[in-house]
Amino acid sequence: MTNLENSQKTIPDLKAQAAEKVYNPFYSPPAGDDGDEDYKFAELKPSFPNLSWEPLQEVEVTERALLADPVKKNLLSAAKKVKHLTPAIGTEIEGIDLRQLTDAQKDELALLVAERGVVFFRDQEIDIHQQLDLARHCGPLHKHATTAIPRNGLEEVHVVYNDSSRRPDSTAFSKLELWHSDVTYELQPPGVTSLKVITGPEVGGDTLWTSGYSLYSSLSTGLQKYLEGLSAVHSATAQADGNRAAGLPVRRHEVENIHPVVRVHPATGWKSVYVNPGFTRRIVGIPKAESDTILNFLFRQLGENPDFQVRFKWEVNSVAIWDNRIVTHSATFDFWPATRHALRATPHAERPLSVEAYERLTGKEAKDRQLEIWKQQGVDVGTPKTNGAVPAKSRYND
Repeated sequence: MTNLENSQKTIPDLKAQAAEKVYNPFYSPPAGDDGDEDYKFAELKPSFPNLSWEPLQEVEVTERALLADPVKKNLLSAAKKVKHLTPAIGTEIEGIDLRQLTDAQKDELALLVAERGVVFFRDQEIDIHQQLDLARHCGPLHKHATTAIPRNGLEEVHVVYNDSSRRPDSTAFSKLELWHSDVTYELQPPGVTSLKVITGPEVGGDTLWTSGYSLYSSLSTGLQKYLEGLSAVHSATAQADGNRAAGLPVRRHEVENIHPVVRVHPATGWKSVYVNPGFTRRIVGIPKAESDTILNFLFRQLGENPDFQVRFKWEVNSVAIWDNRIVTHSATFDFWPATRHALRATPHAERPLSVEAYERLTGKEAKDRQLEIWKQQGVDVGTPKTNGAVPAKSRYND
């Protein structure tokens, strides 16, 4: 097409061209696949049945981590190796078969996940039915209103799938947008969540998690206190609109819910920043410019500060178990045209508790995770000087 012909395109032509663009896959996952019916896990490929579900109602949830032995002797004594991957977040355990866990070990695993954010296991033969049973130990399972479920009809399974037919379009999303905590727009968003990779690329397709505990600990005391008094809107609208635009069903009407910007984990009592680029839309009751500035700052800290993060290289039969209340995560889209196929089981947790609500309901003081760990280590961090003295310059050099 010549430059003259291009310049003579009409407005309707340009609108039609724009309509053909690929939608953001985070909000509108494509329904197609490569058509390989001989694929070993064909029955677990994604499907989008046209179903209609009733709105979710508040349900009672037992916090299993509160029932755990704080030392976790049942779980850790059964492991061959326990390795913390970073100071802030992430632990890998060897020698545990997730199919064989006792209820006491499951409770201790829930507590470990609450403390470390995400725990990894390799070489797990656990099947999807056993994975769902493990997740149910922590709460009733979430059924996603817009994303894929497997062809075999297991409605409580969230399918993560990409193959050669689905090339990511970098014009449709930025990497920062992909950071999220799962379905935070629900009244009772998820807690201890598991993902198992059943097919994966030899290289690429890693997932990163970032700690809301660590983000909170990194902030000044003044900003911490300010954020503790704020709440934000979390919205399912973009996912629902994305499905409709792509011709996919919305199985349950989209919702928006308001949650505290800083929440407290009921088992650890630690404070965590609870916002994410995927679903958090605005802070309630403050000017839009202020809300946008605060959220953008927090989003960039979550997505760009490596001190808060852990990165996991998946292998087939690897399982990650994380706590959506205190971490956000994002995957790399660097593996096309290879296939990456994973299955997620997602139990509901309690309605998020603000610092004020947690302290009022429990009679306990909510804590800063990093300060508590330093106390356990016998480190005296002292009190920040407020007399106007200039702090010493950092000698960090790497």
